[in-house]
Amino acid sequence: MRPRALVAPDSFKGTFDAPTVARALAGGLEQAGWEADRCPVADGGEGTMALLVDALGGTLVAARAADPLGRLVECHFALVDDGATAIVEIAQASGLARVAPAERDAWSASTRGTGELILAAAATGARKIVVAVGGSATTDGGAGAIAAIGDGGGIGDARVEVLCDVDVPFERAARIFGPQKGADEATVSRLEERLDALARRFPKDPRGIRATGCAGGLSGGLWSAFDAELRPGAPAVLAALGVDERMRGAQLAIAGEGCLDEQSFGGKIVGELVRRAQAAGVPIHAVVGTSRLSDEAAAAAGLARVWTASTLDEIAAAGRALGAAAVRP
Repeated sequence: MRPRALVAPDSFKGTFDAPTVARALAGGLEQAGWEADRCPVADGGEGTMALLVDALGGTLVAARAADPLGRLVECHFALVDDGATAIVEIAQASGLARVAPAERDAWSASTRGTGELILAAAATGARKIVVAVGGSATTDGGAGAIAAIGDGGGIGDARVEVLCDVDVPFERAARIFGPQKGADEATVSRLEERLDALARRFPKDPRGIRATGCAGGLSGGLWSAFDAELRPGAPAVLAALGVDERMRGAQLAIAGEGCLDEQSFGGKIVGELVRRAQAAGVPIHAVVGTSRLSDEAAAAAGLARVWTASTLDEIAAAGRALGAAAVRP
């Protein structure tokens, strides 16, 4: 019987989605004599909705909503649990991928389209609306989404649950994430002032609260305006995918993402997979596009080895090399 590897990569942001990375890694491992359990993952960021629909069963519902700059675009949300639960992914309407690099405008980008999708989901009769908030182009503190929901008459008694991909509090959102959304230093300072002003006006002040800074403060806005429950996205997705049981049935685990750095272990999927691998006594490697960690730092974080690969051929080759080098049971 061939040894089994749990292949659990996240997407390589802006390059390959998680299922594509998993296929390439699995192909390489299988050539090296391993059985590959393909388990693409997400932490609340882009791709979370599709993975949850695959794991839980459900349907995608088409809807039109505003993109970060106000243009109407075709989007989807999902219904699972026989329609009792809706899943809205911020990347669908308000994602960074919706704007070209030259268009990025951290000051003007709005979450209004995400609010429109939340409204559309509530209109189906869903009792719970799960919002996956990673990968946004926005730093509006959720003001656009809150306004859209208010303009549309609200969401009634539906409960809102936010899958958070980082632990950052509301007041740190602009400083930490604004630059990747097109903000220079002066704009970051203006964004910080705007978030502070919003926090003072909100029904509950999100400043200082863990994970309220996701998606430029959208999580904090929903927490304040709708009493949303903030849940770590990585554990929620891994539980839905049955990762703990699958990990126990493996002799090797492989995580993956576009860029490995210190943030990978602060509520992100790689750190969560490392914890589960350690609990199961399974060695875990990472295949990543780039790494900003030294070998020593990666080992201290619990990774057996980090392999870098930036093309699908390189990812498959990393899988082959990893499979050949790994100690078999």
